[in-house]
Amino acid sequence: MNEITSRHLPLDDAQRRQLHNEVHARPSARVRLPALIVYVAVLNAGISREQEWAHLRSLPGHADLQPEQLSGNFLRLRCDGFTVKWERHTEFTRYSIVQALPAHAAWGHAMPELASQAVVGSDWLRAIPGQTVAAIHLGMMAGDIAAPDIVAQAQAWLGEGSVVGSRMGRTSEGLSHSCVLTHFRLGADGFERMLVVAPEGTPDTRAGRISQRLLELETYRLMALRGLPVAKALAPVLAEAEAQLADITARLEHKGDSDQALLDVLVSLAARVERATAEHGYRFSATRAYDTLVGQRIAELRERPVAGIQTVGEFMQRRLSPAMATVAATAQRLASLSERVSRTSALLRTRVDIATESQNQVLLEKLTKGQALQLRLQSTVEGLSIAAISYYVVSLVLYGAKALNKLGLPLNPEMTAGLSIPLVLWGVWRLTRRIHAKLHQGD
Repeated sequence: MNEITSRHLPLDDAQRRQLHNEVHARPSARVRLPALIVYVAVLNAGISREQEWAHLRSLPGHADLQPEQLSGNFLRLRCDGFTVKWERHTEFTRYSIVQALPAHAAWGHAMPELASQAVVGSDWLRAIPGQTVAAIHLGMMAGDIAAPDIVAQAQAWLGEGSVVGSRMGRTSEGLSHSCVLTHFRLGADGFERMLVVAPEGTPDTRAGRISQRLLELETYRLMALRGLPVAKALAPVLAEAEAQLADITARLEHKGDSDQALLDVLVSLAARVERATAEHGYRFSATRAYDTLVGQRIAELRERPVAGIQTVGEFMQRRLSPAMATVAATAQRLASLSERVSRTSALLRTRVDIATESQNQVLLEKLTKGQALQLRLQSTVEGLSIAAISYYVVSLVLYGAKALNKLGLPLNPEMTAGLSIPLVLWGVWRLTRRIHAKLHQGD
């Protein structure tokens, strides 16, 4: 295959084949009626593939199972008279054992004992690595789905609890091809029971698809509900945080506290909100995703009602939807609280900026006053400097006049010096002005 690709096409992207084959990663099982499917889904947090590989190797005839065979996320192992399907997902791993339906569990029997009938043995099931999130005994058998006593017989097979069920699918004649009945209750053995009744001659592939949809529906329902305890536990925390934020906003409005005190409280609140978002954001997102999958699987059942009982879709709508609404509301509440904290932080930051601007304005005014005073002092000093310079120049004129007088010129040194004073003062002042003009012109 690689040679053909390299000869006729550009080189493959590194993930091309993996992505292309993803559609075939989890093929439906082929289930021949009558059959019993023992299904267990476990959380795989902290569970490695090596642990799951070691457990699968303990199945009869699979001691030579190689770790590479678990490199994907799907594996079907054929044993003597039954099959075991292993599927690893992001949060959980599923084990499905498809075996023949025990004779005492056939259609029409009442509360057949099933826990001890697993062909892999109770010890093997108990040793599955992980924590159980779903466990189902799914009985699939041939029968008349239009029988008037189908609900009563299903009630006897399932045990106590209100039966929920529906006819599923549509054949080429527009009729339903099977019927599912359950009560969504855990039995004393830890398993819940589901019952699928289909006409004689139902294709193995159709029975496999039916079983896969029902088992996925129940697993995704339970995984979606994992967000509900988180939402309930978070509710009082959010209420306290919202009250604290309202108090901070009121204190910010009344300007009764220092900015630093408000900032310390607000930073602490923001840290708690962000920690809650980081801890529970994934759980809420996963709940939305699982709830979407539940809706898709219900739609794929193409239900028709059975007289006197709720359909699976109606049951889910009434029981699951409020829980999902609670989770969605809590997630929205957490996101809204985070946004409000951000807005309050922006308000406090604006208040700090305004206070800083005022302080800077006061400081600038002080600097301006200082500069004006310095300018006045400089002018005073310049006046003194003009006088001092003029004094030295007049002294030079005096000494010069005395020297000329000694040489015989008819000059009175004192008179000459006195008369030069106005001229010297004007010259020094004029020179100072020219220097100032040149400096201002350079600026």
